[in-house]
Amino acid sequence: MARRDETESPKPRHSPLIAVVLIVALAVTLAGIFPFRQILAQNRQVDNTATKLQALQDENAALEAAIEALNTDVELERLAREQLGMVQEGEVGVTIDSPPGSELPEPAVPTAQFDERGLFEKVWDFLTGRDLEPDG
Repeated sequence: MARRDETESPKPRHSPLIAVVLIVALAVTLAGIFPFRQILAQNRQVDNTATKLQALQDENAALEAAIEALNTDVELERLAREQLGMVQEGEVGVTIDSPPGSELPEPAVPTAQFDERGLFEKVWDFLTGRDLEPDG
């Protein structure tokens, strides 16, 4: 009877099967992640759009109220005095010019912004679909 050398390691019998199972599991996981992250991104986009719609509806209501206010004599007189410098008969109008050199400073030029997130945050954003959302 031949003795087996004790230094010899037994050959793995299931390594091709394990490799196939791991490849199939990876394929199933990736097939699930990409649609899942798109669904999450689209849900967030729907929520953002609903928020913007509400803000626009509120702005429209405020503008409609401003239009109604313009239909009153009091508001028309106020605007004529403020914006056009109009005065009624018997009143004295005074205008004040600003001294030379008192112009407003130029606005600052925005600087480039860099992504300071760590690798984990970038991977998490990829998995949850946040990288699919447009900025702004």
